[in-house]
Amino acid sequence: MSLLHLPHHDGSPLYVSDEAPALGDTVTVRVRTSAGDPVDEIWLRTTYDAEPVFHPTTSTTSGDVIWWEARLPVHNPVTHYRFLLVRGEDQDWLTGAGLVGHDLPDFADFRLTAFPEAPDWGRDAVVYQVFPDRFARSDAAAEHATPHWAVPAGWDDEVVFEGDDPRTPLQLFGGDLDGITEHLDHVADVGADVVYTTPVFPGESNHRYNATTFTSVDPLLGGDEAYARLSTAVHARGWRILGDLTTNHTGDTHEWFISARADPDDPHRSFYCFDDDGSYACWMGHGTLPKINHANLDVRHAMVEGPDSVVGRWLRPPYDVDGWRIDVANMTGRLGATDVAHEVARAVRRTARTLRPDPWVIGEHNHDATGDVDGDGWHGTMNYSGFSWPVWSWLRDASSTARPFGRPAAVARRDGPAVVDTFRAWQGTLGWRATTASWNILGSHDSARIRTVVGGDAGVHRVAAGLQFTLPGVPMVFAGDEIGLEGVNGEDSRRPMPWHRRDEWDTRTLATYADLARLRREQPALRRGGLRWAHVDADTIAHLREHPDGSVLVVARRAAGAAFTLPVAASRHLFGSEPGGTDLAPGPDGTQVPGADGPRCDVWVLDTE
Repeated sequence: MSLLHLPHHDGSPLYVSDEAPALGDTVTVRVRTSAGDPVDEIWLRTTYDAEPVFHPTTSTTSGDVIWWEARLPVHNPVTHYRFLLVRGEDQDWLTGAGLVGHDLPDFADFRLTAFPEAPDWGRDAVVYQVFPDRFARSDAAAEHATPHWAVPAGWDDEVVFEGDDPRTPLQLFGGDLDGITEHLDHVADVGADVVYTTPVFPGESNHRYNATTFTSVDPLLGGDEAYARLSTAVHARGWRILGDLTTNHTGDTHEWFISARADPDDPHRSFYCFDDDGSYACWMGHGTLPKINHANLDVRHAMVEGPDSVVGRWLRPPYDVDGWRIDVANMTGRLGATDVAHEVARAVRRTARTLRPDPWVIGEHNHDATGDVDGDGWHGTMNYSGFSWPVWSWLRDASSTARPFGRPAAVARRDGPAVVDTFRAWQGTLGWRATTASWNILGSHDSARIRTVVGGDAGVHRVAAGLQFTLPGVPMVFAGDEIGLEGVNGEDSRRPMPWHRRDEWDTRTLATYADLARLRREQPALRRGGLRWAHVDADTIAHLREHPDGSVLVVARRAAGAAFTLPVAASRHLFGSEPGGTDLAPGPDGTQVPGADGPRCDVWVLDTE
């Protein structure tokens, strides 16, 4: 059964006249209902300083569609609102999580934020994530001396990842920054236009999240000059580059921590969270990752405040980083009774805005980022909970060896309706603007690879990519996904790119990523359009992305399925993850979407006439 008759509102241009208003503005908001689902009246409910206030709506009819319109005052920096739908004696709330037939708290209210939005280049981007040690070695890499802590590995060696093998963080494959620069043509082939690297600061590990300093680039990666060369090459293509900064902790060999541990009276002592007995707080019990004390203003000035801070230093020439992905953003500034996380997030963004006209700041948050992304801090998050896990749960093969990230049990396989309910819940909780500025990720350096999640099925992998590029949010591709690399968990997923074994590449999936990136760039609806769920069953998820400049229909199937009809206009076929695909023409009972004989994802543009 079609879901398109349901009342609908979201934060896109068809429904909100200004998605980035100033405080004190009044914004027009609209609700769409169907003549076949009569509604007597609709009230807009908002809050002034936490006090509920109701505003009336006016309605106009256009064919079978009824539009309800109201004026929403932007009274607070984050303005919450919802709609009360009255049908005789019955009443429903329309919230960001959908239509609800009972009273509920404000957690899923729609919201408008009177703070500057994420930059256009970020929301329109395709991000390509690189783990430098495993991406590519330049000729200069052979000249780098192996450090005392490292276990050297050949490019074709297996990644050590099982159990608590001490070699796991020490196995060094020797990728460097010039290796990335030399392979930017491949990034272009994928269709990406933002290069995001995991940390480049020195650290006694292959992942470098245990920094020894924030003032230079690891010589093993080519040093400061190689980072400047990479940035220059990226910008020469009209692209952007994002850095990765751990604001929650340093390494225990960091220059600040060495001074702090050696002398209780050292000024850096207050940079960390020491107890009287000399013990200290650290990330998740790992003593090599001492936690930074952001309640101390001196460390904030050193780390996040102002142009001379760590955040500011790398945004300036010759590096010109365009923004940051902040590691462990969810824990930064939080320890027991202390919570200055919002202050830190605001400081990072304020510093970035001082030095760059349009910086993008993404916070890592692998569960519920509610409240952390709708203000003037992080623009969005790596959206594991709102995107990755529901996609995994729908497409996961029961026999997959993939191990979940942060869970003691495998991700449960769920049918389409439960997955769509999950999408709705997270979109409602995070809010429309934060959802559209967050990253849609099928996996990362911290998780299993999507190809392993789906049991090695290339067709299902391509369906996952179809969802990644067509649902609200910014696609972030972890280097190697596009050619079908596998990985059981985050450590195993950091396998080196097989540049010299191209015969092993899944070139068909690579072409699919490129086609999806092109399609997303060509269709404003896929970057800025709203989201209406059109049809859902166990094995099929169909949605509309609506925009004033044109709308598209997306149908994703995880298995063979029957045809179904939708009340949409004629549609021209734009993309299919598998061969075939036809234009759609409406009939007397609606437009029929053809059945499929296996997993596939298709995209059609709707006729506007």
